[in-house]
Amino acid sequence: MRNAWGIKYRHAGCHLLSTVIAAIMLNSCVMGPDFHRPLPPKIKQYTAQPLPTSTISVKTTGGNKQYLVNNLDIPAQWWKLFHSKPLNDLIASALQTNPDLKAAAAALRVAQENAMAQRATLLPYVSANLNPTRHLTAHTLSSIVASNAYVYSLTTPQLTVSYVPDVFGGNMRQVESLQAQAETALFQQEAIYLTLTSNVVMAVIQEASIREQIKATQRSIAIAQKQLDMMLKQQSVGQIGAVAVATQQAALAQAQTVLPPLQKQLAQQRHLLSVLCGHFPSEEFAQKFELSSLTLPEKLPLGIPARLIEQRPDIRAAEAQIHAASAQIGVAIANQLPNIVITADAGSSAIELGTLFSSLTKFWDIGLNLTQPVFDAGALLHKKRAAIAAYQQAVEQYRSVVLASFQDVADTLKAIQFDAISLKTAANATQAARRSLAIAQQQWEAGAVDHLFVLNAQQNYQQALITLAQNQANRFIDTAALFQALGGGWWNRDVCSPIKA
Repeated sequence: MRNAWGIKYRHAGCHLLSTVIAAIMLNSCVMGPDFHRPLPPKIKQYTAQPLPTSTISVKTTGGNKQYLVNNLDIPAQWWKLFHSKPLNDLIASALQTNPDLKAAAAALRVAQENAMAQRATLLPYVSANLNPTRHLTAHTLSSIVASNAYVYSLTTPQLTVSYVPDVFGGNMRQVESLQAQAETALFQQEAIYLTLTSNVVMAVIQEASIREQIKATQRSIAIAQKQLDMMLKQQSVGQIGAVAVATQQAALAQAQTVLPPLQKQLAQQRHLLSVLCGHFPSEEFAQKFELSSLTLPEKLPLGIPARLIEQRPDIRAAEAQIHAASAQIGVAIANQLPNIVITADAGSSAIELGTLFSSLTKFWDIGLNLTQPVFDAGALLHKKRAAIAAYQQAVEQYRSVVLASFQDVADTLKAIQFDAISLKTAANATQAARRSLAIAQQQWEAGAVDHLFVLNAQQNYQQALITLAQNQANRFIDTAALFQALGGGWWNRDVCSPIKA
């Protein structure tokens, strides 16, 4: 055969190298346990009691009936079910500029490249070397070249092949572990994607709810101010005393104290949305949200419990960590066994370039190095035990993630059920408080009741309006939380896949 330099060799060394490599590969094996995916939990439903297939409804914002539908798939862009273009635009901006998501994408590339680099160790390493040198031999010595020249040049091209046969599968297990780590990074990226989109949706809903509460508080302040103006006129003509006026002034001040905390919360929500979109809080965005601009999705996915372990990215990431840990057991076992390194060199060394590729200037050598740990004070044994413990840790962490995930779904399903009941109660309470205030004002103007009766009606109405806005927001938030708890539909969009062996 000829090497990269065009030198032709006898076949003995090459046959020997091929025979040694073939024999080693035929007798190689892979140490350690093979990974098997955890079985899905054998449960039929998320909650102890069967869930109703639909919620109750009420005529108010976010009060429509919702239906839990078996086997209903989750769209990749589930937030579009709220039918808000400003919300869609904000999420699109966040997906483009959020630094956490960009960092997760970079972490995925790091993990994939590390796995590819490790996979290269399964193949021989070949290097080429060209070493031209100029020599001067001392005149007190005899010249070593045939021409008896004391100054001569020596040119040596050489190929070196180094190969570490994976006799016990240590390298293969290391590749397997790194590929599993790449899969972990993939699903961690999906988890960050899901968390980001869910946080934007929930922050938007919170902003809209706070705006409703601010409006309710401002209406309550306006009513209290109007009542005070009327009382001041009555006081000026002697119809009421100073105590009644002072009481109303205190009521107005009390209503006004509610407003600044709400305005603070609104500003903080705006800051949060700016940061989620990868901007500084001072970089204001144009969108402003109100609950009336959002549509509550009517059909909700119930989801089959056995499929949750496939859909939740955090569960899939935890599963990949088990895979990585199990492969590391094989690595630790292989490190306790003999290690073989095969090296081969072939080249030519000539004084004259014209004879560089002649058969007389060639050289080659083949070597095999076998290393077996003899005494390491138990270091390799303890590393194997540590790998086994790390595997057990990953298994229990996986179980913890699964349990928490099922709790998320169960909590959210119950929240959706009771949110509808709470909203109906809040809507009825608001209507009753509005009627009560109107009647109280009429009776007070007619002189049938005192001012304290009107004041109590005002406070009840203000609290009812705020409670209504909070309950409206809860329905939207828990609906978004259900999509998040069920995995967010990442499987319905194009995502990068972990590299394969």
